[in-house]
Amino acid sequence: MLGKIEHLGIAVKDLEAANEVYKKLLGSAPYKQEVVETEQVITSFFKAGENKIELLAATGNDSAISKFIDKRGEGIHHVAFAVEDIVGELERLSQEGFTILNKEPKRGADNKLVAFVHPKGTHGVLVELCQEIK
Repeated sequence: MLGKIEHLGIAVKDLEAANEVYKKLLGSAPYKQEVVETEQVITSFFKAGENKIELLAATGNDSAISKFIDKRGEGIHHVAFAVEDIVGELERLSQEGFTILNKEPKRGADNKLVAFVHPKGTHGVLVELCQEIK
């Protein structure tokens, strides 16, 4: 089953400018910045109380984030949920009729295995599953 909301992912054009905005908004600097080369993205993570915000900026013109911004503009890109068993959860969601974008989990940012559920089955919201790598 899906657990708590792990983080909200926000697509941005200029990561440094967005970092400054969220630093002012949340009252603290990002606790982590990380490049995920396989996704052509650089991320910044902020704490917001018990929650996290992930800013995502493209490192290549053909990355998913670049395409998202070109199509929809900056804004919320995905909602990520924590899971204990990502493989089992992918199987469950597939059996429930959801379209899974990653048949196998892959390594993502913030020491997580990740996989995505297509937004066409979730009323336009891209859903990310995140399992902590132990």
